[in-house]
Amino acid sequence: MSGLQTEFPFTLPKGYVDDDGTLHKTGIMRLACARDEIEPLRDGRVKENEAYATVIVLARVVTQLGTVSRVTTKTIESLFVSDFSYLQDLYRIVNFQDPSILDTLEPGTPFPQASVEVG
Repeated sequence: MSGLQTEFPFTLPKGYVDDDGTLHKTGIMRLACARDEIEPLRDGRVKENEAYATVIVLARVVTQLGTVSRVTTKTIESLFVSDFSYLQDLYRIVNFQDPSILDTLEPGTPFPQASVEVG
């Protein structure tokens, strides 16, 4: 068994507020597989707006968010912009960069700009 880390805990800067007013700040994102990026391209919402693919991908790879029973596109759509941006950056880091940078950061703090640029 290799030591590949496939799940990454996170803390959102602001947090997701559900329909009951409960705040959820911590969660887990898993590594993406090719299907996570391919499947959304078949979705009609993406054909109308390419940017929506990001919402679908994040809904697939965020496996846990506080006590939310299931993370859906509606969950991701309801995030504050800063939290949505945070998850996009986290996605880029864990899938395309060196995720060891996460060990050096306080939970919920912005990522250093150099770490989120895709080369």
